[in-house]
Amino acid sequence: MSSELVITAAGTAETAGGPASGGSQPVRVAHLGGDRFDINIRGHVVRTDQPVGDGGEDTGPTPTELFIASLAGCVAFYARRYLERHDLPTEGLAVDADFRMGSRPARVAGINVRLTIPEGVPVERRDALLAVASHCTVHNSLMTTPEISVAFAGDS
Repeated sequence: MSSELVITAAGTAETAGGPASGGSQPVRVAHLGGDRFDINIRGHVVRTDQPVGDGGEDTGPTPTELFIASLAGCVAFYARRYLERHDLPTEGLAVDADFRMGSRPARVAGINVRLTIPEGVPVERRDALLAVASHCTVHNSLMTTPEISVAFAGDS
Protein backbone atom coordinates (compact mmCIF):
# COMPACT_ATOMS: atom_id res chain seq x y z
CA MET A 1 0.00 0.00 0.00
CA SER A 2 1.45 3.36 -0.96
CA SER A 3 1.10 6.48 1.14
CA GLU A 4 0.00 9.30 -1.11
CA LEU A 5 0.75 12.86 -0.09
CA VAL A 6 -1.43 15.56 -1.62
CA ILE A 7 -0.99 19.19 -0.64
CA THR A 8 -3.59 21.69 -1.73
CA ALA A 9 -2.85 25.23 -2.85
CA ALA A 10 -3.91 26.40 0.60
CA GLY A 11 -1.26 24.16 2.14
CA THR A 12 -3.60 21.53 3.57
CA ALA A 13 -3.06 17.85 2.91
CA GLU A 14 -6.01 16.07 1.36
CA THR A 15 -6.70 12.71 -0.20
CA ALA A 16 -6.36 12.61 -3.96
CA GLY A 17 -9.53 13.76 -5.68
CA GLY A 18 -11.10 14.79 -2.37
CA PRO A 19 -13.06 17.97 -1.89
CA ALA A 20 -11.10 21.09 -1.19
CA SER A 21 -11.96 22.84 2.05
CA GLY A 22 -12.21 26.58 2.51
CA GLY A 23 -12.52 27.24 -1.20
CA SER A 24 -8.95 26.14 -1.94
CA GLN A 25 -8.10 24.56 -5.26
CA PRO A 26 -6.40 21.18 -5.06
CA VAL A 27 -3.06 20.70 -6.76
CA ARG A 28 -1.93 17.15 -7.49
CA VAL A 29 1.67 16.18 -8.19
CA ALA A 30 2.22 12.77 -9.81
CA HIS A 31 5.60 11.05 -10.07
CA LEU A 32 6.53 10.02 -13.62
CA GLY A 33 9.91 8.42 -12.96
CA GLY A 34 13.32 9.77 -12.16
CA ASP A 35 13.03 13.40 -11.11
CA ARG A 36 10.03 14.06 -13.38
CA PHE A 37 6.66 15.07 -11.93
CA ASP A 38 3.45 16.32 -13.49
CA ILE A 39 1.66 19.04 -11.53
CA ASN A 40 -2.09 19.04 -12.23
CA ILE A 41 -3.88 22.33 -11.57
CA ARG A 42 -7.51 22.82 -12.66
CA GLY A 43 -7.00 20.63 -15.73
CA HIS A 44 -3.65 22.19 -16.64
CA VAL A 45 -0.48 20.12 -16.44
CA VAL A 46 2.98 21.52 -15.72
CA ARG A 47 5.97 19.17 -15.80
CA THR A 48 8.91 19.63 -13.47
CA ASP A 49 12.30 17.97 -13.64
CA GLN A 50 15.91 18.67 -12.77
CA PRO A 51 18.74 19.71 -15.09
CA VAL A 52 20.83 16.93 -16.59
CA GLY A 53 23.81 18.09 -14.52
CA ASP A 54 21.76 17.49 -11.35
CA GLY A 55 20.66 13.99 -12.36
CA GLY A 56 17.42 14.85 -14.16
CA GLU A 57 16.41 14.76 -17.81
CA ASP A 58 15.63 18.50 -18.12
CA THR A 59 12.12 17.87 -19.46
CA GLY A 60 10.77 20.88 -17.58
CA PRO A 61 11.68 23.63 -15.15
CA THR A 62 12.60 22.83 -11.57
CA PRO A 63 10.04 23.45 -8.83
CA THR A 64 12.24 26.32 -7.63
CA GLU A 65 12.20 27.88 -11.09
CA LEU A 66 8.39 27.58 -11.12
CA PHE A 67 8.34 29.29 -7.73
CA ILE A 68 10.26 32.25 -9.15
CA ALA A 69 8.12 32.19 -12.32
CA SER A 70 4.98 32.31 -10.16
CA LEU A 71 6.20 35.47 -8.48
CA ALA A 72 7.16 37.09 -11.80
CA GLY A 73 3.87 36.05 -13.39
CA CYS A 74 1.88 37.45 -10.47
CA VAL A 75 3.76 40.77 -10.60
CA ALA A 76 3.09 40.94 -14.35
CA PHE A 77 -0.61 40.20 -13.85
CA TYR A 78 -1.04 42.91 -11.21
CA ALA A 79 0.93 45.41 -13.31
CA ARG A 80 -1.20 44.72 -16.39
CA ARG A 81 -4.40 45.10 -14.42
CA TYR A 82 -3.20 48.43 -13.02
CA LEU A 83 -2.29 49.69 -16.48
CA GLU A 84 -5.61 48.58 -17.93
CA ARG A 85 -7.60 50.11 -15.06
CA HIS A 86 -5.94 53.49 -15.73
CA ASP A 87 -6.25 53.27 -19.53
CA LEU A 88 -2.48 53.06 -19.94
CA PRO A 89 -0.65 51.03 -22.59
CA THR A 90 0.16 47.39 -21.85
CA GLU A 91 2.09 46.46 -24.98
CA GLY A 92 5.71 45.83 -24.08
CA LEU A 93 5.00 45.05 -20.43
CA ALA A 94 7.49 42.43 -19.23
CA VAL A 95 8.84 41.08 -15.97
CA ASP A 96 12.27 39.51 -15.54
CA ALA A 97 13.33 37.69 -12.41
CA ASP A 98 16.42 35.93 -11.19
CA PHE A 99 17.33 34.35 -7.90
CA ARG A 100 20.18 33.06 -5.81
CA MET A 101 20.14 30.00 -3.66
CA GLY A 102 21.05 29.75 0.01
CA SER A 103 21.94 26.73 2.09
CA ARG A 104 21.29 25.35 5.55
CA PRO A 105 18.43 25.05 4.93
CA ALA A 106 18.31 24.82 1.14
CA ARG A 107 16.18 27.74 0.00
CA VAL A 108 15.86 30.71 -2.31
CA ALA A 109 17.89 33.36 -0.49
CA GLY A 110 17.31 36.31 -2.80
CA ILE A 111 15.01 37.28 -5.66
CA ASN A 112 15.39 40.21 -8.04
CA VAL A 113 12.30 41.22 -10.01
CA ARG A 114 12.52 43.86 -12.73
CA LEU A 115 9.46 45.39 -14.32
CA THR A 116 9.74 46.71 -17.88
CA ILE A 117 6.93 49.17 -18.43
CA PRO A 118 5.44 50.12 -21.78
CA GLU A 119 6.26 53.39 -23.47
CA GLY A 120 3.67 55.99 -22.66
CA VAL A 121 3.30 55.26 -18.95
CA PRO A 122 3.61 58.67 -17.28
CA VAL A 123 6.36 59.13 -14.70
CA GLU A 124 3.77 60.19 -12.12
CA ARG A 125 2.10 56.72 -12.40
CA ARG A 126 5.29 54.68 -11.88
CA ASP A 127 5.37 54.69 -8.06
CA ALA A 128 1.75 53.56 -7.85
CA LEU A 129 2.33 50.91 -10.52
CA LEU A 130 5.34 49.58 -8.63
CA ALA A 131 3.40 49.58 -5.36
CA VAL A 132 0.54 47.59 -6.90
CA ALA A 133 2.85 45.15 -8.70
CA SER A 134 4.92 44.51 -5.59
CA HIS A 135 1.84 43.66 -3.57
CA CYS A 136 0.64 40.80 -5.73
CA THR A 137 -0.73 37.67 -4.06
CA VAL A 138 2.48 35.65 -4.42
CA HIS A 139 4.63 38.49 -3.05
CA ASN A 140 2.19 39.00 -0.17
CA SER A 141 2.36 35.28 0.57
CA LEU A 142 6.15 35.46 0.79
CA MET A 143 6.09 38.51 3.03
CA THR A 144 3.39 37.13 5.35
CA THR A 145 4.39 33.50 5.58
CA PRO A 146 1.43 31.15 5.17
CA GLU A 147 0.84 28.23 7.50
CA ILE A 148 1.97 25.03 5.78
CA SER A 149 1.26 21.54 6.96
CA VAL A 150 2.58 18.35 5.42
CA ALA A 151 0.92 15.05 6.32
CA PHE A 152 0.23 11.66 4.82
CA ALA A 153 -3.01 11.37 2.84
CA GLY A 154 -5.72 9.75 4.92
CA ASP A 155 -4.29 10.95 8.26
CA SER A 156 -6.48 13.29 10.29
